[in-house]
Amino acid sequence: MIDYDKITDIFCIVDGFCKDFDATTQPFLLGKPSKRPPTMSKSEIISICMLFHLSGFRCFKHFYIFYLQRHMQREFPNTVSYNRFVELSQSVLMPMSIFLKTCCLGLCTGISFVDSTPIRVCHTKRIKRNKVFKGIAEVGKSTMGWFYGFKLHIVLSDKGEILNFAITQANVDDREPLKNEAFLKAVFGKLFADKGYISEKLTKILFVGDIHLITNIRNNMKNSLMTMNDKIMLRKRSVIETVNDELKNICQIEHSRHRSFTNFIVNIVSGLIAYSFLPKKPSISYQQNRSNQILAF
Repeated sequence: MIDYDKITDIFCIVDGFCKDFDATTQPFLLGKPSKRPPTMSKSEIISICMLFHLSGFRCFKHFYIFYLQRHMQREFPNTVSYNRFVELSQSVLMPMSIFLKTCCLGLCTGISFVDSTPIRVCHTKRIKRNKVFKGIAEVGKSTMGWFYGFKLHIVLSDKGEILNFAITQANVDDREPLKNEAFLKAVFGKLFADKGYISEKLTKILFVGDIHLITNIRNNMKNSLMTMNDKIMLRKRSVIETVNDELKNICQIEHSRHRSFTNFIVNIVSGLIAYSFLPKKPSISYQQNRSNQILAF
C-alpha cells in the first residue's frame, strides 16, 4: 500500500507549486474571486490523482470511495463525493500539466531514447459504438496490430527519467513529434530509436540541432559504420519499452473507462507525474573495462 511518509512529501511538493501557481496567475484572472473557500484545494486534488497511480488500484472509483474516504480521512478530511471530485479534477488540468513540465521532467545526459506506445481507448470491435472519443481518436497500427485511440511519445534519458512527452492521434507518424523543436528542446547528444524513425531528412534536421539520431538499419538497406558503443546502446533501447510497460501496468495510464476526453488527459498527466515519484526507475548502468571503453549493462 501507500507509504504515509511519502504522501506527506508528495503533498508538500505539490502544495508549494500550487501556491506559486496561484500567486503568479491571480493578477491575470478575469472577474472577482469567489468569497466562498473551496472544499478541496488544488494541491489535494492533484495529490489524490497522483496517489491513485501509486496505490496499485486499477479502478479510481474503487480507490476513492472504498480506500481514500475510509482509510485516509486523517490526510484528506474534506473529501467531496466521487462525482464532484471527477468534476474538480478536470479544473486542475492546467496546473497539473505545468507541474509535470516544470517539476517532474528529468535532465538530459547526452544519451536519450525515443519511442511511442499505443494508448487504446476501447476494443477494436467497439470502435463504431464509442461516442466519447468520436471525431477525436483515430485508428492506427502498431507492432501488436490495429488499435483505436492515441499514441504517447516519450523521450527518455539513460537514467530512466522522462525528458518530454507528446500525445498524438493513432494515425500520426512516429517521426512527426521529432520535427517539432519544442519536443526536443532539452535533448542533446545521441538519440537512439527503432527502425520506425529512419529518415535521412529527419537525421539532417536533428543534426543541425546538435542531436545525432541513431537507429538500426532495415534488411534492404546497405550496412553503415557504427561504433561498438552505439551498437551496445541500441541493444539497451529496451529500457524505454520497460518504462512504457510500467506506465501502463503500474501507473495505469491506459484503460477503457473514460467518460470524457478531459478525464483521459488528466489520467495520462497524473500517471506521468506518478512515474516521476517512483523510487526506482529502469536505467542503464555503466562499467569501464581495461581498454577504457564504456560498456552498458
